[in-house]
Amino acid sequence: MSLTSHSLLATMIGLAIYGPAMAEDATSLHKDINNKHAVAEDQSTNKAIANDPLAMVRGVCIAPKDRKEDTNNLPINIEANSAKAKNKHQAVYTGDVIIKQGTRTIAADKVTLQQPENIVTAKGNVFYHDGGIEMEAKQLQSDLNTKDSQLDDAVYRMTCQAGRGEAEQIDKRNVDGTQFYKMKDGTYTTCPEGDKSWRFAAGSLERDGESPFADLYNARFEVLDVPVFYLPWLRVPVTDERMTGFLYPTLTYGSRNGMEYEAPFYWNIAPNYDLTLTPKYMNHRGLQTTAKFRYLTDFGEGHLIGEYMGRDKKTDYDKRWGFQWKHSGIIDQNWLVDIDYSKVSDYEYFNSGLDSSIGEREDNNLLQTAEVSYRNANWDTMLMVRDFQPLNEKGEASNYRLMPQLSSTYYRNDLGYGLDFKMPMSLSKFDNDAKYKPTADRITLEPTLTLPYATPWWSITAQTKLNYAYYNQKFDVSEMKKRTSNEKQLAAIDKLKETDSRTIPEFRINSSLYFERDTSILGSHYTQSLEPQIQYLYIQDVDQSGIYNPASITGGGYDSTRLQQDYYGLFSDRTYSGNDYIAPANQFTIGASTRYFDEDFKERFTLSVGQIFYIDKPTNNEREENYSATAVETEFNLDNNLFLKSSIQYDSSENENEIQQGSTTVEYRNGKVFVQPSYRYVSSNYLTKYVNNPNPTVNGKQDGISQLGLSVGFPVSDNIDVKADYFQDMNVNKMLESKVGFTYRSACWMIGLSYNRYAKDPLYSDFTEYDSNVSFSFSLLGLQGAGPSFGKSSDDGGNILSYGDPFTLNN
Repeated sequence: MSLTSHSLLATMIGLAIYGPAMAEDATSLHKDINNKHAVAEDQSTNKAIANDPLAMVRGVCIAPKDRKEDTNNLPINIEANSAKAKNKHQAVYTGDVIIKQGTRTIAADKVTLQQPENIVTAKGNVFYHDGGIEMEAKQLQSDLNTKDSQLDDAVYRMTCQAGRGEAEQIDKRNVDGTQFYKMKDGTYTTCPEGDKSWRFAAGSLERDGESPFADLYNARFEVLDVPVFYLPWLRVPVTDERMTGFLYPTLTYGSRNGMEYEAPFYWNIAPNYDLTLTPKYMNHRGLQTTAKFRYLTDFGEGHLIGEYMGRDKKTDYDKRWGFQWKHSGIIDQNWLVDIDYSKVSDYEYFNSGLDSSIGEREDNNLLQTAEVSYRNANWDTMLMVRDFQPLNEKGEASNYRLMPQLSSTYYRNDLGYGLDFKMPMSLSKFDNDAKYKPTADRITLEPTLTLPYATPWWSITAQTKLNYAYYNQKFDVSEMKKRTSNEKQLAAIDKLKETDSRTIPEFRINSSLYFERDTSILGSHYTQSLEPQIQYLYIQDVDQSGIYNPASITGGGYDSTRLQQDYYGLFSDRTYSGNDYIAPANQFTIGASTRYFDEDFKERFTLSVGQIFYIDKPTNNEREENYSATAVETEFNLDNNLFLKSSIQYDSSENENEIQQGSTTVEYRNGKVFVQPSYRYVSSNYLTKYVNNPNPTVNGKQDGISQLGLSVGFPVSDNIDVKADYFQDMNVNKMLESKVGFTYRSACWMIGLSYNRYAKDPLYSDFTEYDSNVSFSFSLLGLQGAGPSFGKSSDDGGNILSYGDPFTLNN
């Protein structure tokens, strides 16, 4: 926002400079003026211009990039009903005076240049427009000698953004080359004409030159013309630069913390440094203060967050605190540094109801990671350290630390005959606090040769790989056996070796075809594709029983877990992530996809079906049949309003004959209206066989996962939007979480209100306790510099529920 117009004054000065020259040729100019309406492009346009010569200019936004950089040096065109001039004395233009210079337009009833005083005066219905702002004033006067100017009874409007106001007087003064602006009895608001919802008013406003800030004296904030608060001095932003000051406060109520009020204070230390200090008072707990320092340097960007509470009235902790340092940067184009270190005062910090933005958590551990990477055309090397702060009473982390891991991959894609070569390798040290888990040093090498070949309708890729790993393990057999009574796992523990290695050759060949045809459905034209795919995979069966791995011990493995075998997972060469267990294979995978594309080649329907057929059955007794579960995936898009996404893995074997896992969602979306029911299912047998089933055993039975969700959003009116989420656990028929929120948005302000209720105890307990929270926020829209972010910040107050594409990683 610019509360005064430097461009306007400069243009009037330019007019005065050209005045004497124009006065000498006033006779010819007057002839042109009398003929100004002689040519017309269109009768209706002529009529509009005749009624209002400024109709083509009023309210028009001209982007800054389209405005002339040096408008003051462009030719000036003056139109008026009459002109009188006397050289070196006075030039007077009267009657519908319109002055155009580049993208600027000035109009007045009368414009006078007085010499030798060099005073320019515009009187009566003074109008100014430069593409970004337009002004109306009773009078404008400018002294060419001192370059001082004054506008009387001015009304201004921004044309490229929200913003308008008025002032009794606007003065511009030039002192030693520096321009000072002063506004008397001025106002500013982003509300449209006639809307008196809110505005800033001040007895006087001062701005130093091109400063991004303006100082308001005797400032008031008014709602519906009623003063809400008064400040003897207030500094506000008049550009999009950040500035020091208080941000919007937030008021919430929750059953756990009671009434919560926070009022953030933002300190704009420098263009690349800032600090946000947020004191939050909770009447059930006390005062919590959060400080967030952000920086942007040649070495990267990052932030430091600190949280502190002197005394928590709801717990036994006198002092509670949290800290995080996060940094990411590129050095000399080839080096990448990433750091994320967090620590909190106690293990219950995140479970006691305190809101915290500290760190990343994984399996009830607070991550502490750092990595340095080097990359060029042929090498990708990374040194990583991964540690945890355990969030349990014993202070033991069962997850594995990397202390450290050095990994590197060498690429060579210019070998003869189209061959590509790469060799991933790593050196890792795994450690943890649990006595029942081994620790290990591991070396891996994985040289890989790939030969791809493709045509528009056919492709084939052959790949050969050698998986080598060496382990040096330390473990306590007695402690490990205390954790299980399963005979298979007890036998696997006896086979572990302190040192072991394995070398596993692998070969894979994948081929796919592409066919398409034109077809029609219900009179609409579509292109249908058929994409059959077949893969042969051979991985030698090698004894790996000496290595701690998830195939023999549930939950085993240093960095391994079983991968989900959806349609695309069927064509992977891995059953488990990581390197601790390479599942043997001698198998074919067969699958096919069909897609329907409309005339704009937009995908409207997809169906994929695939299955693995084993030549040699898996040796770890995972299956007795010579085929895997069938994976089916489908997506449907009807006219960009109705969507369906579904996936299922169905085991048709005699022993199982069940759906192992599946998910589905249907969504209707039209403008602001959307309805999205979803369902997710994982069988108990699948969880028990391949991962640790988290559900308790009740009457000798363990449940799987069965969750139903519903998300809806719709406008109640042009100004009010409502959104809600609800999630239900179908096993125990209890609610997991629900949230409803609404926002009211006008042209210049917005309020948000939301209610959230969630289970804070396990759903399988006899009595599940729920916690609830109510939050309220208020925002003034259109103010520049209001957000503390280096980029853009949301103005919804956090009360609008986020939209997510279900069951994908693209959110």
